[in-house]
Amino acid sequence: MHTYNHWINGKFAAPSGGQWLDTVDPYSNIAWARVARGNAEDARLAIAAAHDAMYKGPWSTMTATERGKVLRRIGDVLADPKNAQRLAEIESRDNGKILVEMQGQLRYLPEHWYYYAGLADKIQGTVIPVDKADMLAMTLLEPVGVVTALTAWNSPLAFFALKCAPALAAGCSVVLKPSEFASASSLEFAAMTRDAGVPDGVINVVTGLGQEIGTVLVEHPNIGKVTFTGSDTTGAKVYEAAARGMKRASMELGGKSPNIVFSDADLDQACVGAVAGIFGAAGQMCTAGSRLLVQNSIREEFTERLLTMAGKLKMGDPMKPDTEIGPIATRPQYEKVLHYIDVAKADGARCILGGGAASGPDLGKGLFVEPTIFTDVTNGMRIAQEEVFGPVLSIIGFEDEEDAIRIGNDVIYGLAAGVWTGNIGRAVRMSKALRAGMVWVNTYRAYSFMVPIGGMKHSGLGRESGIEAIHGYLETKSVMISTAEASPANAFLQR
Repeated sequence: MHTYNHWINGKFAAPSGGQWLDTVDPYSNIAWARVARGNAEDARLAIAAAHDAMYKGPWSTMTATERGKVLRRIGDVLADPKNAQRLAEIESRDNGKILVEMQGQLRYLPEHWYYYAGLADKIQGTVIPVDKADMLAMTLLEPVGVVTALTAWNSPLAFFALKCAPALAAGCSVVLKPSEFASASSLEFAAMTRDAGVPDGVINVVTGLGQEIGTVLVEHPNIGKVTFTGSDTTGAKVYEAAARGMKRASMELGGKSPNIVFSDADLDQACVGAVAGIFGAAGQMCTAGSRLLVQNSIREEFTERLLTMAGKLKMGDPMKPDTEIGPIATRPQYEKVLHYIDVAKADGARCILGGGAASGPDLGKGLFVEPTIFTDVTNGMRIAQEEVFGPVLSIIGFEDEEDAIRIGNDVIYGLAAGVWTGNIGRAVRMSKALRAGMVWVNTYRAYSFMVPIGGMKHSGLGRESGIEAIHGYLETKSVMISTAEASPANAFLQR
């Protein structure tokens, strides 16, 4: 088994407690590597390295243009075909995502780094035409400080880019803690960034269990901001801990996204979008379109189309090019998905596809769940209200726009939504009415490094991607300079 240590201050460092955690391949169900089991001391070492790099090291004296050049080189390292292939294979082995999808993601991820490389020296303050005579007023945008980035197991390298690229472009340094279930790709990539000229301590990766290392990473006084991706339950705890230290925070949390199909939609296109929206990545996406709202006038017809398409999906070894659905990434998540399937059945939802664990000669000892579709679902059922994070779809009927909006918004989440219609007016009306941070019209799961994404309600705070993301890592400082010859005291006495 390969052993991965922490990445601290530009080199690998063994855990101070001398312990490691096994990382299991969800397809073979066999441990293939081990990662450092960090503790509070490891967290403090990483924070100290990041703090020194930001305030004392070369990162503190680089111009924004020079930082941008470093980010450009990070993108180049990631774009190297050998590096990209290695990282894609590691991530597929670590979390079970199909290799074809990971290869596509790795081809696109350098664009995130290139975008923020170019943006680094485009962020600027303003001169304000203040209402005071003989006064120059202006704003400066300064880095918020050392950033703790807590990432999830379903897309470690994507979250690395989403959080670290804007943070570094803003002038921050980072301590990243990936999920203990999928840490290897983040550690491999962190080491690669040294070849891009990233100064020691600017990027640090510490691994381990959240309850053993997370408290220090969130509450340490030298942390300026915490950015988290994960469930809303855990996010609320992280947010509360960060608030005790008045730290800035952004939260990218869960979703129960409505994917809404109207009778005037291109039904073939909508069917592809519905299948990809829930069964891609085995449903392990925060933006998964897990509630399929179908207009009642076409519900029966559309359900038949959906069954035909979903029933042909191929489960198997994520490393094979013809595999369309891989295993569930972790044993706890596998058991959670199966539990929610049982809950749905007990609540009266009717299972018309799948509905249990999957096994077979092509599935090895993997943690597979059948692509599952429920109908006769009401929006008050738990299967329609709670995030499953697996390949489980609920079909809910609706009558008209007003009904679709009511049902679509009737959850605690507000991350994403999909609308399928041939009516441009309806597309605009629905986009405005749905309480979601991202609305896709006649498409689903379309992302761009230029377009911000984030949630409303329990789906989180702040935005990732786009110009908005970098502002989350900056503080605004106001400066007022008197240009009067008289002293400020005399000026005050004359008024």
